[in-house]
Amino acid sequence: MQSLLKYAIQYAEHGFSVVPTIGKKPLIKFADQPAMTPDNLRKFWRENKYLPINIALKTEQFFVVDVDRHPGGNDGTQAIKDLNHPEWFKTLCQKTAHNGFQFFFKKPAERITQNIGFLPGVDIKAHPNNYVVVAPSLIDHKRYKWVNHQSMIEPPEELIQLIEKKAEPEVSHKQLTQYHPKGHTKTSELFEQIVKGLGPTGGRNNALAAFAGGLLFRNVDPNCVLELARIANSKTPDKLPDKEVITTVDSMIKKELRRVGENDG
Repeated sequence: MQSLLKYAIQYAEHGFSVVPTIGKKPLIKFADQPAMTPDNLRKFWRENKYLPINIALKTEQFFVVDVDRHPGGNDGTQAIKDLNHPEWFKTLCQKTAHNGFQFFFKKPAERITQNIGFLPGVDIKAHPNNYVVVAPSLIDHKRYKWVNHQSMIEPPEELIQLIEKKAEPEVSHKQLTQYHPKGHTKTSELFEQIVKGLGPTGGRNNALAAFAGGLLFRNVDPNCVLELARIANSKTPDKLPDKEVITTVDSMIKKELRRVGENDG
């Protein structure tokens, strides 16, 4: 279709990296490759004039919130509605050939990553070597169409933070509830204390001394003991002054040196 070449050239002239496809399958090697120029596109279309070529764009300068609406599957539009922030999505948007929606955002440097399954029925397409088919491409006799002609906006900070949070790996709730550790030891308690902190106000100093002493007894490097003590202290609701942490760890190092010296003697 000659008009698709015209659109492909327009996309290229606006700085996008065009990937010719059949359906959604790329017709060129595009990963880590420079963008096709308008002349490249004209030559490619001319050499493949009998193919039903579609247009895709690499997600380099932008990312896409891809909302699926497959019959019998998750309706991503409901997941978007449940966020209760319609103002986040006032950006360039297209309707896909299968009745879904794709919202296009400018990509913040190094903050947005690919996330398949971001929400039920919603994916984040953001890898620089990924791509999305764009209007007016035709798949299964149905055409991609731009819903609006707005410019891509910078994503709201709240949306960025939600995407970052969802990208963090999590241990499933089922695994957490089903796993019961056996043989809880003093070493186990020391590891847990790094996360849980030093406990209530009245016993913080004693807890810190026992924590540092336990690590030193297990031959942990003194510099690491101090840093681990600082982390445990930071997890404590009413944390100790850093000077006090240093003093306590120093005292436990001296105590450990005396113990080792006595044993050697």
